[in-house]
Amino acid sequence: MNIRHVVSVSGGKDSTATLLLALDKVPRNQIMAIFCDTGNEIPVTHAYLDILEQHLGVTIHRLTADFSTEIMAKRSFVARDRRNRREYRTAPVFDAHGQPVPKRDGRGRIIMRTVKRDGVAVQEPVQKTRKVGGGRPVRWTNKAKRRALAVLHPTGNPFLDLCLWKGRFPSRKAQFCTEELKRNLAVEFQLKLIDQGFSVVSWQGIRRDESPNRRNAKKMERVGPKLWAFRPLVDWTAQQTVDFVRAKGCPLNPLYNQGQSRVGCVCINSNKMGLAQVAFRYPEEITRLSEWENMVGQASKRGVSTFMCDSDDRVDRRAIFADLNIHARVRWAKGDNGTMELFDQLDVPVCASSYGLCE
Repeated sequence: MNIRHVVSVSGGKDSTATLLLALDKVPRNQIMAIFCDTGNEIPVTHAYLDILEQHLGVTIHRLTADFSTEIMAKRSFVARDRRNRREYRTAPVFDAHGQPVPKRDGRGRIIMRTVKRDGVAVQEPVQKTRKVGGGRPVRWTNKAKRRALAVLHPTGNPFLDLCLWKGRFPSRKAQFCTEELKRNLAVEFQLKLIDQGFSVVSWQGIRRDESPNRRNAKKMERVGPKLWAFRPLVDWTAQQTVDFVRAKGCPLNPLYNQGQSRVGCVCINSNKMGLAQVAFRYPEEITRLSEWENMVGQASKRGVSTFMCDSDDRVDRRAIFADLNIHARVRWAKGDNGTMELFDQLDVPVCASSYGLCE
């Protein structure tokens, strides 16, 4: 049959369970497992993929994004930047009675916008704003140009090259890493199969209880010509997934035994315990991220960028970096909940799994 079942494997429990289900239900010669290498994984995950290939007798195709063209385009833009416009911070305008002043167009008419209130779309006036301060030029200064051009060269690491191109790290509000390093690569791989004449079923290890954004995820849907998305785990819990993988006699990523509730990248959304565990067990990863902060900061117009928090309105860039750099975040992770003392005494349990892996 001209069908290919493409299973996205991340090294985590959900994708491993999805691969196991695919191997149970469809012919092996129709299965293609893929791993989108972000360049920001702890090496344990890469070693785990090798183990998974040997254990299951499958090949996991490694896909890697390339941002060389984008970085070269940015170099050209920065070097030639001659813009004169200025950027201003704004503040809302109120009348003498403290009521919002509506914004008006060139003919004096109030500008309206549509918003949702309790699930109902309503029209409300847009509030007028005023410029605050003298603004700042949008053009790259000559000093910033020299700084950026010194580091704007492809490194071959997808995550670092993406951040050099963007001039910043991903954030909760701008989590472009997932799209650029994973989704786009997977879609491109699947479209090439379609161009070769195959119909494609994309197996995705997504659970509805993972996040509010996934609570309405469908188990099966057509997403394009000759392309379907299949999410066999949508109704499962995290513990059910772990129990299923173990019942199959399949190994799990060792990071789960080391206190990580999620595995894959060293994530900008890591919680305290996850970051503290990485810092204790893999300090070289923190050193790597610190080096990346310096490089991406140089590629940024404002001269600073931090891995775990890239939004701060303060003017003093040195103060921002001192408070929010990766080493400061590790100190935060180790401190407030007592982990600092725990780690200082080197009294971390060999297994710290929250999934019952340590009996």
